[in-house]
Amino acid sequence: MRYRKEGQHPLLCREPRNSLHFPSTQAADVKPEEQLLLDGDALAHGKAFFRLGATRHSSDHRLLAWLADEAGSELYTARVRVIESGVDLADVVPDVSGAVVWTQDASAFYYVRLDQNHRPAGVFRHGLGTPVAADVRVFREADPGFFISIGRHSSRRFGDISAHDHETSEAWLIDLSAPNAEPTLIAARQSGVQYEVEHHPAFKGGPALIIRTNADGAEDFKIVWAPLATPGRAYWRDLVPHRPGVYILSFIVLEDWLIRLERENGLPRIVVRRLASGEEHVIAFDEEAYSLGINSGYEFATNLLRFTYSSMTTPEEVWDYDLASRKRVLRKRQEIPSGHNSADYVTQRLFAPAADGETIPISLLYRKDVALNGTAPCLLYGYGAYGLSIPAAFGSNRLSLVDRGFVYAIAHVRGGSEKGWRWYREGKLAKKMNTFTDFIAASEYLIKNGWCAPGKIVAEGGSAGGTLMGAVGNMRPDLYAGLIAGVPFVDVLNTMLDETLPLTPLEWPEWAIRSAMPRHFE
Repeated sequence: MRYRKEGQHPLLCREPRNSLHFPSTQAADVKPEEQLLLDGDALAHGKAFFRLGATRHSSDHRLLAWLADEAGSELYTARVRVIESGVDLADVVPDVSGAVVWTQDASAFYYVRLDQNHRPAGVFRHGLGTPVAADVRVFREADPGFFISIGRHSSRRFGDISAHDHETSEAWLIDLSAPNAEPTLIAARQSGVQYEVEHHPAFKGGPALIIRTNADGAEDFKIVWAPLATPGRAYWRDLVPHRPGVYILSFIVLEDWLIRLERENGLPRIVVRRLASGEEHVIAFDEEAYSLGINSGYEFATNLLRFTYSSMTTPEEVWDYDLASRKRVLRKRQEIPSGHNSADYVTQRLFAPAADGETIPISLLYRKDVALNGTAPCLLYGYGAYGLSIPAAFGSNRLSLVDRGFVYAIAHVRGGSEKGWRWYREGKLAKKMNTFTDFIAASEYLIKNGWCAPGKIVAEGGSAGGTLMGAVGNMRPDLYAGLIAGVPFVDVLNTMLDETLPLTPLEWPEWAIRSAMPRHFE
């Protein structure tokens, strides 16, 4: 995926895997070795609104399912393109959420349909060449407080359906080799227990499932496995045991490898395990604070892992990593049109003490030549909800402030998961006040230690971070020269009490007090 110069929408291309060509993000035209699959600029031409959504090619590389929103409603329409001819089939499936999952023979695909309230109406199977009205609903979720999503496993044998809210999940397998497959439950939902699943065709002597879960008190998650024939909780066995304070964020299963992304004390790392021997190694990085992501590829039998890396001083980089030789190759680095020299900037991690003895991680960015004598202005960003962590990643927009003498800081307050799931749990519901007092403690620490000037902090947060802005602005207005509250969520009580709002039931586990919930939810 790339963009043409002055283009507004992505181009989706493919090229022979052995061409070893990586196109420039600013290329104007399709290269001779490339085949253009979708031209977002052409698709958007003449439309008041257009956004290209997910794309998924069939296993035989013959068909491409692509989603687009042409109304700004976040309701996507799925279409199917014949790659060789570039012509779309007559199949047009409206009101789709997320992605689609192809059957192995590419005769049908699964999708999540949204209703008029933007809530999931279920998972459907669309057979190519058949009317949408004839699509089969293969899964329905009765609880309006649960999301539904679908995905495909790396082995390509199975897809799965995940029904989940912010603290409970349940997964169902779909056999993609069977045209009329019915979903198979892995483990019945239990309040507070989360899990996600990958398939391996030959692990521990036979077909197996590898599962990331917080079951059995594994608050920061562990990885277990179970035979495919007996996937229930009673058969789960530890593969990567739970370690308190080491939060397992995500994992990838390949034929010979298990790769996990985990975070400890606010800093991420990639851990690689050879499945046959259990031997592990860590992919190391030098900077004091940084952001990492691991990317699932299209192949199962491979030694190649692709990951992304950035820091507050280093623009995003895409690397290919050979899991066997441990060699890495840089494939792409984010281009900053105005120019950028990472050596001109410094990124640091600090820890501010909270009144209850906790320490709050703070990520800092500033120019090397700025005077750190208590006179600098500061933009302090915070969020603190849903267990979402704010990575110490690169952002070109903030350079404008930093180049003019600002210190840019992120306060990793409770309500996020920077220090594990406990960090999230300690900043929600009856403990939500910790989110606010953590941000205030971080502000006071920066001032006390000369990182910025008293009265020269501007605080920023959006959406749930806007809740944070409203709170600290009322609690300690003396600390801040200004507040930036983007699309702020500041009417929490009225919103949570109005179950007719489309997304309110989904948010009850995050914000609501049980006695205030509608009776049917209790």
